Amino acid sequence: MNEVINSILTRRSIRKYKETQVSDEELNNILECAQYAPSGMNNQGWHFTVVQNKDMLKKIKTVVSEALTKPADFDPFYNSPTIIIVSNSSNITPEADSALAIENIFLSAHSLGLGSCWINILNGLRDNPKVQELFKELQIPENSTVYGSVSLGYNAGEEPSAPPRKTGTVTILK
Repeated sequence: MNEVINSILTRRSIRKYKETQVSDEELNNILECAQYAPSGMNNQGWHFTVVQNKDMLKKIKTVVSEALTKPADFDPFYNSPTIIIVSNSSNITPEADSALAIENIFLSAHSLGLGSCWINILNGLRDNPKVQELFKELQIPENSTVYGSVSLGYNAGEEPSAPPRKTGTVTILK
């Protein structure tokens, strides 16, 4: 089977990670793939904020837990050693462009043997004053909006299998 098609068909969201950090080479490859995603009118308005620092990861989890009034041990990033926050300053198609970049992150990570999961929690909390302060500390550009984030790392659990696909989702007119 074609390598790209195989990656698309076998990639799954991973929610349990090893402590082993993603290598710089793997991370740089993934970020390069993200930057090659399509964008409306080739605007390339995205920005990728990578967090690997354990203290900062802990701070992000704490701010999110407090914003959601969740227990202190709540971890929306599933203890991943790396998160990538995707923001965008485009005024053309920022949400779609960010989603395409995230998909490139997923596929490139999977092809390198890494697990990933879309985490949309920061998007939903972006108007919270403490989360806005956190964004400043993370150096997320002020003129951009966070559209999603990715947990990234080596899978520490069973590889999930794909659920059956829904029927009736394709119409072909010839």
